[in-house]
Parts: sequence; structure tokens; C-alpha cells
Amino acid sequence: MTDNEDQVAGLLLAAGGGRRLGGRPKALLEHRGRLLVEHAVATLRAAGCTRVHVVLGARADVVRRRAALDGCVLVDNPAWERGMGTSLRAGLASLAGTGARAALVSLVDQPGIGPEAVARVRAAYRDETSLVSAAYAGVRGHPVLFGAAHWEGIAATATGDRGARAYLKEHEESVALVECGDVAQPYDIDTAADLIHLE
Repeated sequence: MTDNEDQVAGLLLAAGGGRRLGGRPKALLEHRGRLLVEHAVATLRAAGCTRVHVVLGARADVVRRRAALDGCVLVDNPAWERGMGTSLRAGLASLAGTGARAALVSLVDQPGIGPEAVARVRAAYRDETSLVSAAYAGVRGHPVLFGAAHWEGIAATATGDRGARAYLKEHEESVALVECGDVAQPYDIDTAADLIHLE
């Protein structure tokens, strides 16, 4: 493993409580015989992230007990009910001082985005000023890669469920878009109707 490979850390946001799923935490949903949080971690690792931080919130104790997350840094977000922005802030804060120069951020409820798409976004990393986003038919989506130079600004603007949206809009001209629509499907598991995507 080269130093460059270890500079991009995987950051999985897995704290959501699944309010529109009747309060079923998304991390604990099952897909292809394993928990969604395990599936998402495996995707980040298959894409080349040797260091993975996982932000937990809803029923974090159950996720810790049931999920096989060996080797991951588990980050508790006690403010998870206030939205994804709090998880993004907690995750970025957990990476400070680790030597990571970029965070590759993915969401636990997007199992249609596999290692190939994640690896494409990761491959676009250049240095700590990098801002990279997957795109689907030209429309920005996940995963996203934030160089460390942007973490403070993102944390300052990440509120509610908007995450880094405001920051990315403000720095739109600096965001490298990586088309992934040919290898991934960016659906979310948000409602009972979306459970059709889980196997």
C-alpha cells in the first residue's frame, strides 16, 4: 500500500433512523444476506479505502452489537435526529489528525452504488484541495470526495439533511464531476416502496 492510497479515508454516514420506514434504522436493513451497513463498508473497501469511519446514530448500540465492522472506526453522533449534516460534521471531525487528506463520503442507504463507481470518484483525488462528486446523467450525486482543505468550510455549512449541498453549490466551479450512471444506480432506501431494491 502506498502512502497515497491511505490518504483517502472512507466516511460512511449510517446514522439515520428511517423515519419514513416506520423507524427502522437503515444501517440494520438487510441486503443480499447482510446488514446494509456491512454492505456499504465492503463497497468502500472494495473501492480501495483501507481506512473507513462509520457514523452511527439511531440504535447505535444494536448496530455495534449486530454488525461485523471489524477494523472500522465507529463514530457516535448523539445529534443524529437533527439530520445528515450532524453526521457529516461528526465524521469529518473524527478524521482530523488521522493523516487522511480527503474523505470519500458515502450513504448507507444507496446499495445501488457499487465499488466501481466509488473507485472512479476516489481515482479523481489529487490533493487536499480536491472536490469530486459522482454524477448521474450529469447530475451531481453520491459518493463525494472532500479534500481536507474543505472540511472546515463544509462543517460550518452542514445543517439539517442538506449535508454539504450548500458548500458544493458555492464551490460549483471547483467540483470535478465523475460520470457513474453507466455503472451505478443512485436510488435511496427512504420509504417502504423503496424496499423493493433490497434482496
